[in-house]
Amino acid sequence: MSGSKDRKPSANLKLLDSEVRVVNVGLVQFAGDLRDQGVKVVHVDWAPPAGGDVKLARLLSKLED
Repeated sequence: MSGSKDRKPSANLKLLDSEVRVVNVGLVQFAGDLRDQGVKVVHVDWAPPAGGDVKLARLLSKLED
């Protein structure tokens, strides 16, 4: 068995060496905080269907079919 010094860097470690880019869904403040730190961010304005009301969302989904 070879020692740890013979291991190649994992994909996870390589990820840390690359530029961070984020797709942010829903939380505007989180996107702003990342931008303030120089991170490239694409913000998607999203909210749960029917304001999160499960029963209403189920009823609305039947209308879409």
